[in-house]
Amino acid sequence: MLDVPKNNEKNNEKSYADGKIVQGVTDGVGVITFNNPAKRNAMSLDMWEGLGSALIELRDNDDVRVVIMVGAGDKAFVSGADISQFEKVRHNAAASEEYSKKSEAQRALLANYPKPIIACIRGFCLGGGMQVAMAADIRIASDNSQFGIPAAKLGIAYGYDGLRHLVSLVGPSWAQLIMYTGMKIDSAEALRIGLVDRVSPDAELWNATMEIARTISGNAPLAIKAAKITIAQVLKDPDKRDMNAIKQVGTDCMDSADFREGRQAFMEKRKPKFSGR
Repeated sequence: MLDVPKNNEKNNEKSYADGKIVQGVTDGVGVITFNNPAKRNAMSLDMWEGLGSALIELRDNDDVRVVIMVGAGDKAFVSGADISQFEKVRHNAAASEEYSKKSEAQRALLANYPKPIIACIRGFCLGGGMQVAMAADIRIASDNSQFGIPAAKLGIAYGYDGLRHLVSLVGPSWAQLIMYTGMKIDSAEALRIGLVDRVSPDAELWNATMEIARTISGNAPLAIKAAKITIAQVLKDPDKRDMNAIKQVGTDCMDSADFREGRQAFMEKRKPKFSGR
């Protein structure tokens, strides 16, 4: 099983959606757990709302510089949308549109999150789970993970944002193969095509993910913010890029106390202590 440490010593763990979303802080790293293992962490509407609340709380916590999303149990990251809700809330086009509107703010928050997000993936990552994982900045998977989007097997259309992320990661041809067949691929194939960034042995997944998170947390927040903003603009069409935003974050970095600290630490041959200012 994935050994996700609990930070009960500080009693800072919070839950949302009747406990199906759990949020806490471990060593300065925000951790959001999809906690619905009985349904392989399938996402319901209330879980989307809970995810939004957890993301906002960690966004506004100055002690948190990076966020990890992880699934509870040993079966899945997120196995998709909760299909048991479909008959009630997504049974036709009008109902599905209303469902999407209710989760739109949370999906937008995840896609445009100001802090780095890492998806720590083991087991199934399917459908809506792929949408969640692809919205993260970095995806670390265990060697027993499986990925897929079975929309064609359910007769539904996968959303634009999810497909935009999929195409940007794996290219149009692989996106078509995944979508047309509804096939599942293993972690080795996912790594090869660029869907995930690293694959770790199952027993080492959490430590490998935390190592990356701690490395990010120890670096200069303004420099990371600049990279995140600039990469997001690079992915846009040229006529939609905000070059002024790119210039501003560059100026902010060069005028920051962190840049002075970085230079001084280098000269003094010590580890820098960045404040984010």
